[in-house]
Amino acid sequence: MITFSNVAYSRAAKPLVTRLDTTLFNGEKVGIVGANGCGKSTLFQLILGEIASDQGEVELSDKLRIAQVKQETPGVAQSALNYVLDGDQILRKTQADLRQAESDNDGHRIAELHEKLENIGAYDVEARASRLLYGLGFSEALIHTHVDQLSGGWRVRLNLAQALLMPSDILLLDEPTNHLDLDAVFWLESFLKKYPGTLLVISHDRDFLDALVEKIWHFESTEVKCYSGNYSQFLKLKAQQEQLQAKMYEKQQAKVAHLQSFIDRFKAKASKAKQAQSRVKALEKMASVENIRVRERLSFEFFDPLHKPDPLLKFEKLTVGYQDTWILNELDFSIRCDSRIGLLGRNGAGKSTLLKAIANTEVSMLGERQQSKNLQVGYFAQHQLEQLNGKASAFSQMQQLDEHLTEQEVRNYLGGYNFHGDKVFEPVESFSGGEKARLVLALMIYQKPNLILLDEPTNHLDMEMRDALTLAIQNFAGAVVLISHDRFLLDATVDELYLVDSGRVCAFDGDTQQYHQWLKANRWGSGENEAVESSTSTSISSVDRKKQKQLEAQLRQAMAPLKKQLQTSEQGMEKMQVELNNIEQEMSNPELYQEKNKALLTQLIAEQSEARAKLDAFEAEWFELQDQIEQQQAQLHEQLLGEQ
Repeated sequence: MITFSNVAYSRAAKPLVTRLDTTLFNGEKVGIVGANGCGKSTLFQLILGEIASDQGEVELSDKLRIAQVKQETPGVAQSALNYVLDGDQILRKTQADLRQAESDNDGHRIAELHEKLENIGAYDVEARASRLLYGLGFSEALIHTHVDQLSGGWRVRLNLAQALLMPSDILLLDEPTNHLDLDAVFWLESFLKKYPGTLLVISHDRDFLDALVEKIWHFESTEVKCYSGNYSQFLKLKAQQEQLQAKMYEKQQAKVAHLQSFIDRFKAKASKAKQAQSRVKALEKMASVENIRVRERLSFEFFDPLHKPDPLLKFEKLTVGYQDTWILNELDFSIRCDSRIGLLGRNGAGKSTLLKAIANTEVSMLGERQQSKNLQVGYFAQHQLEQLNGKASAFSQMQQLDEHLTEQEVRNYLGGYNFHGDKVFEPVESFSGGEKARLVLALMIYQKPNLILLDEPTNHLDMEMRDALTLAIQNFAGAVVLISHDRFLLDATVDELYLVDSGRVCAFDGDTQQYHQWLKANRWGSGENEAVESSTSTSISSVDRKKQKQLEAQLRQAMAPLKKQLQTSEQGMEKMQVELNNIEQEMSNPELYQEKNKALLTQLIAEQSEARAKLDAFEAEWFELQDQIEQQQAQLHEQLLGEQ
């Protein structure tokens, strides 16, 4: 159990949390959410005793075993398996003691140590460590590969496996799904559900949190609020609380205005002085209800392509690889102007290789790769974050793309990606991973591609930026091919899934939940190779499925203008609602109704009437557009039934 009593902490003199009062009970699974930089990771340092709080106390037993994922992995010349085993320090010390006892020929001590090894599970620990590594995507060859030969992504997984193997009472995980593929995320989720200890997990993956946690700690504006339930339940409860608070605030403001009006009118009259004074005291004693803090919603959009040739790209019997190693064999694959494709498959199967073949970069190819004359590819991958010019600023890199941009135009554009103020002039080398990812996206989108390739774009992005990215992809008028471990992003943005496996690329007829079921039935069961063979063969689209996809593409193309109009209507409604609220707030002032302010009151009444009329017009347009969209969807459904 961990108890936080009136805890406050900061970083570099910046207050992160001003008050934390809660208790973490044994066996609880808690999700920690909030914007990047709000103090979530610093909380872990506080629990581990790496930093001290500014005030309050963190109480936990010295006997609690706490496991966390290391931030660095030394490039040691030992196998991945042995590196993971090193995480269990009690195991390694006991093994060392046994070697010493054997060297001393101390029979009694040898017997004691063998009993201890049995008690701590030493005789099956290699099998358990191997299962962990398999689950996180390691092949048999990689398990026995030296750590110094592994890439950064594999080393991150090694550290995660080491933390999972360690005997622990409390497990601290900071963005554990970053650098994992979807297969490994599903496996990790299943593993953590069975973890018997207390789990604290920082994550921006809403589906992962929904499946795993029973409480949410929300960090916002130096406050931490605790909610029961998973992430979706937290969102619902938070919205209800904010709605209630807004009503309470409005009610209190009306009461304040009424009291203040009485005070202003009668404080100078002797006959009413006593009553006025009592109102003043009532006003002073009234507990203030804070208004809801409304943050400006982060949003950006992908520019409409200048050209939309169809198809954009086509592979015929294309074999793809690196030098003398072929990864994908004889692909028949095409991308239309409005394709929305998600790629599934384990790490190393060739998903990123396929994206590189589409982008025509870094790979060798045999066969036919036919691309449209006007193909314009926007390609986002994690390695591009490290290829940014660290000495240059976001501002200068934008101007390199377009030297005609004014400072204000650059600021306006980068502001959509949450770069504000002097941040646009800071060197990129000082940026966080999330900031670098946002900059790469901004630079890519500015070039108006008609085909966007996204390889794990949500790594390092917080929830707000993920939501903005999801909306931007949904509204994009071009084609998208996406690799992501984020199920919410995949389900919300793609309508075709392809499984990359055993050198082939085959359509997967289902959604991410069905893919999860397929993994449980095949990948994590017996007869893996046979299961892959049967699944990929039955996953290939039938004629009916192709016809359905064609109809869906036609519907999406027909609805694109309607959805754009719908978005414009929604923006108009929001704008007019804000304007109307401002007018009505101004009209709540009692002084406005005095004779001297008659002209201003008349003007505000006219503005109120005009704002209401515009709001009604936007709402009517919105309902009409919704009806049109539903009618077109119904027509598609009838066509699909007619084809069966």
